[in-house]
Amino acid sequence: QVQPVESGGGSVQAGGSLRLSCRVSVYIGSFACMGWFRQAPGKEREKVAGIYVSTGNTFYTDSVKGRFIISRDNANGNVHLQMNSLKPEDTAMYYCRFATACSGGFPLSGSWGQGTQVTVSS
Repeated sequence: QVQPVESGGGSVQAGGSLRLSCRVSVYIGSFACMGWFRQAPGKEREKVAGIYVSTGNTFYTDSVKGRFIISRDNANGNVHLQMNSLKPEDTAMYYCRFATACSGGFPLSGSWGQGTQVTVSS
């Protein structure tokens, strides 16, 4: 399976912004959807944002609606997550995943990347 590579994490103060990127080495049109997930210490991994590759339809968990934007760059094999108005509760390791099988805009399978850490201080 193709392993995605995440980048763009860092440390910011509350209210700040970060832009995460996820890259795969194959044409992303091979996949049906892509999703960003996050996992905070001591918590389960949760969905954040998903996108259908062909249509660009997007889906967000309620806690990030209006603040995060997921987008895709088919030509360069990248999917981005623009994170604005960041809150301390957004602190987590962020992972991306691509899949051909999806539900509600989120991958049901596929390899996980190594993740990129996002830390938001108050």
